[in-house]
Amino acid sequence: MDTLQLPVLAAPMFIVSGPELVIAQCRAGVIGSFPALNARPMEVLDDWLAQICEEVSLPGGRRPFAVNQIVHKSNNRLEHDVELCVKYKVPIVITSLGSRRDVNEAITGYGGIVLHDVINDRFAHKAIENGATGLIAVAAGAGGHAGTLSPFALLREIRKWFDGPLVLSGAITHGASILAAQAAGADLAYVGSAFIATEEATAAAGYKQMIVDSSAADILYTNAITGVHGNYLIPSLVRAGFDPANMPVGNPKEMNFQSGGNMEAKAWRDIWGCGQGLGVIDEVKSTASLVQRLVDEYGAAREDLRRSAYANG
Repeated sequence: MDTLQLPVLAAPMFIVSGPELVIAQCRAGVIGSFPALNARPMEVLDDWLAQICEEVSLPGGRRPFAVNQIVHKSNNRLEHDVELCVKYKVPIVITSLGSRRDVNEAITGYGGIVLHDVINDRFAHKAIENGATGLIAVAAGAGGHAGTLSPFALLREIRKWFDGPLVLSGAITHGASILAAQAAGADLAYVGSAFIATEEATAAAGYKQMIVDSSAADILYTNAITGVHGNYLIPSLVRAGFDPANMPVGNPKEMNFQSGGNMEAKAWRDIWGCGQGLGVIDEVKSTASLVQRLVDEYGAAREDLRRSAYANG
């Protein structure tokens, strides 16, 4: 972690995150990540991991990066993808939508770290009991699949009993918010939506521009798309024929991560996910420029707190 400029883990984003973005994130000084399912067909994952490992290498080691594994019964390539993570000794594996002891043991067996997405304290307990190394607290306002709890409530509940690695997700697009996440009890901030509007992201140009043009008021929380509640850009819902005021109720049992399933067809190819923090994203820029903005904001926030402490002392 000595290579980090900021305590940030970039969130893995379906369709958006690929090798170019991950490498740029790592070189800029944050932890880059991508979903294994973005590598299609699945044989491409081997090439992606080889490329990333080579490009983030350093004398005596390499910059940390992460791969997201969807641990859901419909993901019929999970075993294949986990085997490749073991082959390349991926430093961090993020597990979502399910917690499996065998997956956790495969990663921790070579010294890797498993961080599991959770939206409440009950799921957090279950993940650690199943062998996860740490947790990603997905609070209200996060892009894509998200929870409803305040980050302050969720972090404090988890920190009552867990002192391991803890990451906070939820509308973090500004350096001051990264500092706030640390102050609230997180080790790292989970930043996703801001990286969609970067040159290296594989998101459609219209997706990037919609983020630039939108604000928190343009986000809708619904389970209509995948069966699991998530945050989506209202203009993309309208374009797809939905009425934001009368959204259908989704069925979690219909979630499907197999090729050609509804996850691929609707979210997030045609209907675009984004977190509530998009109001500070005002242009499409390089990943390096984005990270530098966050670094500057983070430093300024620390200095403001220092001055405030002296003033009130």
